[in-house]
Amino acid sequence: MKRFILPVLLALLGLGAGAGAGYFLRPAPEPEANAAETAEGESAHQGASPDHGGAQDAATPREYVRLENQFIVPVVEGGKIAALVVVSLSLEIDQGSAEAVFYAEPKLRDAFLRVMFDHATAGGFGGAYTDAAAMAPLRTALHEAAREVMGSIVSDVLITEIVRQDT
Repeated sequence: MKRFILPVLLALLGLGAGAGAGYFLRPAPEPEANAAETAEGESAHQGASPDHGGAQDAATPREYVRLENQFIVPVVEGGKIAALVVVSLSLEIDQGSAEAVFYAEPKLRDAFLRVMFDHATAGGFGGAYTDAAAMAPLRTALHEAAREVMGSIVSDVLITEIVRQDT
């Protein structure tokens, strides 16, 4: 057990350092002149969500909120940590609701981690885990968890990055 602690700690430290460097070295936001182009691009993406079935109100403007910290999920096989899965998520929400998301972020993170731990326990991060059919239950469960915490302001949960590091 002791021989696994150091590699896991080093992996977590490296992930944290990388996340911090990415946060501080990210590019500057685009100027307001492109706001009209962005609004046009977002309106093209509105409509029914294929993963979740329901039709969205086309008149309701949407915005995207990226959850700053990544989620780190251990994959346990035979009582030992076989891999770590790192996931980044964003939420598609009603416009103007970003502050509510940041206020409820600890509760959202808890709900998302429970979903991802259950998914890992069920073997969801094994084999071809990025296959669309394998990801569908995870996407649905994440969306349901977000709706339980935030209500109807969340229209979708987007998995923006997913990486598995075998130990």
